[in-house]
Amino acid sequence: MKKTVIAIMGPTAVGKTALSIEIAKRFQGEIISGDSMQIYKGMDIGTAKIKKEEMQGIRHHMIDLKQPNEEFSVADFQSYVQMYIDEVSNRNKLPIIVGGSGLYIQAGLYNYNFSNQKRDESITKRLENRLNEEGSLSLYNELKEIDPNQAEKVHPNNHRRVIRALEIYESTGMTMTEYQQKQALDSPYHLVLIGLEMEREKLYERINHRVELMIEEGLVQEVKELFEKGYENCQSMKAIGYKEFIPYFKGEQSLEESITILKRNSRRFAKRQFTWFKNKMKINWYDMTPPNGEEKIHKILDDLAGILKNK
Repeated sequence: MKKTVIAIMGPTAVGKTALSIEIAKRFQGEIISGDSMQIYKGMDIGTAKIKKEEMQGIRHHMIDLKQPNEEFSVADFQSYVQMYIDEVSNRNKLPIIVGGSGLYIQAGLYNYNFSNQKRDESITKRLENRLNEEGSLSLYNELKEIDPNQAEKVHPNNHRRVIRALEIYESTGMTMTEYQQKQALDSPYHLVLIGLEMEREKLYERINHRVELMIEEGLVQEVKELFEKGYENCQSMKAIGYKEFIPYFKGEQSLEESITILKRNSRRFAKRQFTWFKNKMKINWYDMTPPNGEEKIHKILDDLAGILKNK
């Protein structure tokens, strides 16, 4: 019999964390973070990592596993998530995955086989040489021409992912987007997918307010400490909430500009998250627009009770 897994998805700041705690309390659950940035130690405020007192005694997994200078791929994420699902289920607890980018969540819940397409070292080496000679923007612009969907999901300075996408294209003739779409969406789990949405203007207000709270809690100091430790060019520092402040520390823009850009990038990311989940996965959606959020949490809990009883 397939293990049951709850997944709570939706744009940033929509209320996934609060819902996950209520589900875990009611159905004997444990929470697995689906945010690939929360695995990094010392990156707490910018990733909206749950605080100890907010956990209400619920066990959380996939948090603080790596140092900020360590890389963490989609395949790594899949491996860890599936390991924790097994571990939680084997203790007769309900695994609840919360948050994260669409590709990472999809990879964790479905049978994406990342080892199918072996690396072609000769192509990789040639692309790395081009990177050194032409710079990252040249390769990124090429990816935008070949596979604009993938380019939108990759930061231009994330050389590893840009090169991998170009290598897939050269070795298979398929774009990374096409390659991922060919993966069989056959899950090894009995999935209950919950999506939270909110009227856009209200969601954007919440996102802006969350950024302001992060600044009050010390986000700038958190990023400064990582910057001063030499992590500027690490994969982890390409995350929203961190990359926006690098120009400020270099004297290239004001703090106010950095905060404004962070709010804008956070809103854009929320829009991309929502679009991905709407288009890629069959999710039960709930509108959390205030003042009906509390009422919707009770409805979700009741709906889940019926689903879990009949599984």
